[in-house]
Amino acid sequence: MNGTKAARATPAAFAMVFLASLLLMTRNPPNGAPSSVFAGGAGTQDHTGAEHADMGQACVEVRPGEKRPEFGCFIVAASKNLHFDQPTVFWHLRTFPARVAADAARSATGIVAEEDGRVWLSEFGPRELVLHGGEPVAIIGPLELSAAKTHTAELAFAVLRPGDRSRVHIHPGPEAWYVLAGEQCLETPAGARKAKAGESMFAPPNVSMELRITGTAIRKSLTLIIHDSAQAWGLPSDWKPTGACTL
Repeated sequence: MNGTKAARATPAAFAMVFLASLLLMTRNPPNGAPSSVFAGGAGTQDHTGAEHADMGQACVEVRPGEKRPEFGCFIVAASKNLHFDQPTVFWHLRTFPARVAADAARSATGIVAEEDGRVWLSEFGPRELVLHGGEPVAIIGPLELSAAKTHTAELAFAVLRPGDRSRVHIHPGPEAWYVLAGEQCLETPAGARKAKAGESMFAPPNVSMELRITGTAIRKSLTLIIHDSAQAWGLPSDWKPTGACTL
């Protein structure tokens, strides 16, 4: 109309439109689409019980030296059957010049991981926990623990792009982040909070949340979840975010 003759659709044109629609749904899946926590592109097999998913896949467990995608969320280490005497715990994060030094300083419940060109030691205990060796990076907490006979601490390393966001979900234990690069925003029913490189944040157990990568830079982080060993890493939630992280 308007003096322009309508073009006849060809099978090739239909195919192009169909492929474009698939790509859009992969990058921004519709509400209620099955998956995993972070919206984005194709991924690999889910880590059993893992709710955090980057680029359309759940966090996956990886072995040291194993090849992995450029972007995603990767469970790099865990400490199981932890017993805590107090209802809260602090995450003590330190770096070491070499893996052998971190392993020598690690307690029976500590976690050593090599990520982003550094060797990290994570220890859990009271704020005044005495540690030796390495360089202190952060003391994060207090992290409110869920009631459980034993806990599992899982450490993930995530690399995400600006605009990536999580599905709305909960964890049966506290979640904490130490941001290595870029920035992020966490929205919960209590409001929205942001953290940038060199900063940390944490959330209590069983709180609905949506994490969004903000700013213009790639966001890298270490993420810790300490959950009931008898429960999965995380679960979906019906809570509807207000979009406060986009304001």
